[in-house]
Amino acid sequence: MTIPELQKKANEVRKGIITGTHAAKSGHPGGSLSAADVFIYLYFKEMNIDPEDEKNPDRDRFVLSKGHTAPGLYAALALRGYFPVEDLTTLRHIGSHLQGHPCMQHTPGLDMSSGSLGQGISAAVGMALAAKLNKKDYRVYTLLGDGEIQEGQVWEAAMFAGHRKLDNLVVIVDNNGLQIDGNVADVCSPYPIDKKFEAFNFEVINVADGNDMEQLDEAFKATRKVEGKPVAIVMKTVKGKGVSFMENQAGWHGTAPNDEQYAIAMEDLKKVEEALCQK
Repeated sequence: MTIPELQKKANEVRKGIITGTHAAKSGHPGGSLSAADVFIYLYFKEMNIDPEDEKNPDRDRFVLSKGHTAPGLYAALALRGYFPVEDLTTLRHIGSHLQGHPCMQHTPGLDMSSGSLGQGISAAVGMALAAKLNKKDYRVYTLLGDGEIQEGQVWEAAMFAGHRKLDNLVVIVDNNGLQIDGNVADVCSPYPIDKKFEAFNFEVINVADGNDMEQLDEAFKATRKVEGKPVAIVMKTVKGKGVSFMENQAGWHGTAPNDEQYAIAMEDLKKVEEALCQK
């Protein structure tokens, strides 16, 4: 899939995020929107997966460590063909397979349940180790929030991954700079993020704009060249990306749009779509 095609898909993910959280009247749009591009890159370009054979033991794995951004992952999974896009309007409804945090027992395409921050990376490390022990070639990817990496378990997992030289593991940090209580640098600064991962024997790739598909493409291609150590991609993003009144606003970490805000958000994304179609 070409870069322009991926960009259009990412905009569709953003529409799905707004649609789902609006229908649920709850959820986490801000961090879902900032990660929309990487969700699409992973599921449409990077990972070896097949919705028609979703349990193939040789498939690549993905763990959404920042599980509250499930609306973005669900939208990507729907677009990839794991379930109907129409299901996104059932987000967080009783009886729906799309709950507030990923549940692998109910949602097609999920490799791990997640939600308790800090724990997803440990699961991903375990999967990567299993691949090594079983002499399998699949790769494991996990997405963390920059607020999430304030959790000590993240660094315990990183220490293990570095020690075991798990070069089939790619840890992605969505560095949008904001968490539920405000600026991550003010709440409990994780900076410098890259130097911390380097200290745990990771190869670090910094991405200046993680909402730029070409930069993501370059970064993920670079991970393929790394041997003997895990990789951390630290990408700078915009929380609420694509929706004018949500961008860089911590208040949209876990607030759903009302009817009026929904209409404005969808109009914003329609304009993005029109601009992309003109390229």
